[in-house]
Amino acid sequence: MGIDVRDTIAKTGLVPVVVIDDAADAVPAALALAEGGVPVMEITLRTEAGLDAIEAVAKGAPEVLTGAGTVMSVAGAEAAVARGARFIVSPGFDAGIVGWCIEHGIDVYPGCVTPTEIMAAIGMGLDVVKFFPANVYGGAAAIKALSGPFPGVRFIPTGGIDQSNLIDFVIPEVFAVGGGWLCPRKAIKEKRFGAIMEACEKAVQAVEGGA
Repeated sequence: MGIDVRDTIAKTGLVPVVVIDDAADAVPAALALAEGGVPVMEITLRTEAGLDAIEAVAKGAPEVLTGAGTVMSVAGAEAAVARGARFIVSPGFDAGIVGWCIEHGIDVYPGCVTPTEIMAAIGMGLDVVKFFPANVYGGAAAIKALSGPFPGVRFIPTGGIDQSNLIDFVIPEVFAVGGGWLCPRKAIKEKRFGAIMEACEKAVQAVEGGA
């Protein structure tokens, strides 16, 4: 496929965490993200519509890099990839999920907030991990501290981040910033796609200004 996962996420610097309740809203949400300058979406498997939403975007808006979030098992990863997910995100580190993704050439970003978890990820060949929930585990200060012993690792902080503190995370140790504020569940349900586009535009300006 034409989209390079890692390169696209790195260039965008943002990973919207998207909760879809009705798969019919998935493509309009994806297009709103792209119009706002963020052609990336992590559709969570927290709802029954998650897998259908991934498939809808993969087919209806292939220019938007779509991955699956809240992946809790190898079966979940398999199902998401079968529907068109290009990358997998899990809230914690699971060697089974990571191993399956590596074996099948799928980018995977497991949640790692402790040195032990980060070492486990490094041991499996990863150098980018999710840092979740970022606001609970020390935020940007914790990421900077962890980068001391792990200079080759970069983080995708997610959780408790919004436009008000986004700039705090625009630091060299951060690969990209994740969060739901870029594509709020309420805005999707109310079909306020213009608001999603505006949120993305503001975030892109902040990231570009702070980089």
